Amino acid sequence: MSHIRSPIVCVLGHVDHGKTTLLDKVRGSAVAAKEAGKITQMIGASYLPTSTINSISTSVRHIMKTELVIPGLLFIDTPGHEAFSSLRERGGSIADIAILVVDITQGFQPQTLESIRILRECKTPFVVAANKVDLLHGWKKQATHSFLESFSRQSVPAQQMLDDKIYKMMGQLSEHGFDCDRFDRLTSFTSQIAIVPISAQSGEGLAELLLLISGMSQKYLEKRLHISGEVAKGSIIEVKEEKGMGTTLDVVLYDGTLERGEEIAFLTQAGVKRTKVRALLQPNFSKDNPQEKYLNLDKVVAAAGVKISAPNLEGAIPGSPFTEVSDFEAQKSEMEKHFKSVLLNSEHDGVIIKADSLGSVEALICLFRKHSIPIKRTGIGPITRKDVLESRAVAERDRYKGALFGFEVKVMEDAREEADNSGATLICNNVIYKLVEDYEEWVKAEKEREKKELERDLPWPAKIRALPDHFFRLSKPAVFGIEVLEGKLRKGSSLMDSSGNVLGEVKGIQMDNKPVDEAEAGKKVAISSDQIVLNKDVKERDVLFVAMHKAQIFSWDERKGSLSEKEQKLLDEIKTIVLF
Repeated sequence: MSHIRSPIVCVLGHVDHGKTTLLDKVRGSAVAAKEAGKITQMIGASYLPTSTINSISTSVRHIMKTELVIPGLLFIDTPGHEAFSSLRERGGSIADIAILVVDITQGFQPQTLESIRILRECKTPFVVAANKVDLLHGWKKQATHSFLESFSRQSVPAQQMLDDKIYKMMGQLSEHGFDCDRFDRLTSFTSQIAIVPISAQSGEGLAELLLLISGMSQKYLEKRLHISGEVAKGSIIEVKEEKGMGTTLDVVLYDGTLERGEEIAFLTQAGVKRTKVRALLQPNFSKDNPQEKYLNLDKVVAAAGVKISAPNLEGAIPGSPFTEVSDFEAQKSEMEKHFKSVLLNSEHDGVIIKADSLGSVEALICLFRKHSIPIKRTGIGPITRKDVLESRAVAERDRYKGALFGFEVKVMEDAREEADNSGATLICNNVIYKLVEDYEEWVKAEKEREKKELERDLPWPAKIRALPDHFFRLSKPAVFGIEVLEGKLRKGSSLMDSSGNVLGEVKGIQMDNKPVDEAEAGKKVAISSDQIVLNKDVKERDVLFVAMHKAQIFSWDERKGSLSEKEQKLLDEIKTIVLF
């Protein structure tokens, strides 16, 4: 067990549900515990040693049947989907376990649902932190980190209020296929999701939450937590310019040991590079030497967050993997294969995706493919005028594939101007699944608009009969009464007889002595036409049809859903007259 690393923990949830407050409380409680280990501030992460977890959770240690042997917990400081987008290995997240924070007073919200989608996609086990119990009516804050201890001191109405909220949350989770219950009522931690009521503000429930994620990680993720070897592997969180150091990498190391002076291989837009680690850095909070921003480390053991200083780091891609060099050519080949599978450039038409990191692009590719949305090209960085022009070129061939997506990226000024001037379809959102929803809504709206335009321009199928004793004017224009037998007669439609001879255009329609644009089946109206001569071209009781040419008939055939069953049969009758 000595080679088991610390689990990597991500915190997800809807905005304002308490993700950041929870991370702050974890750090603050660790400092307050006054353990020798306390908490270590790392680059992009906070490390909580097991000794501190034990100290915070002393009163609820009986929940776990075994002693904790993991070194501690590595909390990723970036809350929400940003961490999952950046901290990726091929095909999933490097997070071992997650905390889904849900405001117990509000329940599930849009980003809660997105978090569940991410967790399911990455097959990441999680615990639900039902936050803000201190806001429930009648709840009295208690000076304890234990939920069970606090709950036992609450009034019966407050306890009932909490249970009602938990049951509602259980129902919402069950709708997404999860069996769940309050943590102390679970029968199986492998098949059920634990709900831990907490207050990130007061700290109530923090003891059980830390103990549960520690114990679950240790028990159910043991194989995953074994450090597979000495070769260091990690994920690049951010690429930063540091004064006096140039370009640096903020990374999370999830396997192996990385030492100063060793070589690493990493991805850039130009391909795979290699460089020698000049320094491994962590934030310096020491009072002894406060002027130093960072502490220099000789080596880092997974799991850990660290800043890497090295030559030639320019162009490194956020959200991409890096590895210690062991067999560079083999590693280069594997990384390039991964790179090409994520940064696509297809000859076929499809949408264009720009995102902030390689991990984000990978997650978006997975999501778009699930929804059968074809992708032409993906890229990292801001949306440029070139992206807009390429998207417009696709739209000219297939307007529904000519859409440009941006996730957590800027739109350059000239790109925005080009999009506004050209009418390009630009869809940006900082919630991943909303991009697909926005696209599907846009496609639906565009198809509906296109349908209405086509239906407006196409002659609607109609079958009419000339009424006896209703020839009011014989010619120039002919004015006579008709009954619409089937379909819908529109002003401007041309009429033909049953032999396919086109007689003339309907210049006007009057109903009850008022002009109208159309008349539906069953209506009796008066129509006028400049070309028709009554008693010659049209006689009383003659049956006439709306005239159509082949292209119009075929256009209707492609839009059969727009016609009723009777109208479709009428179209078939018109088709027979015109084509045969």
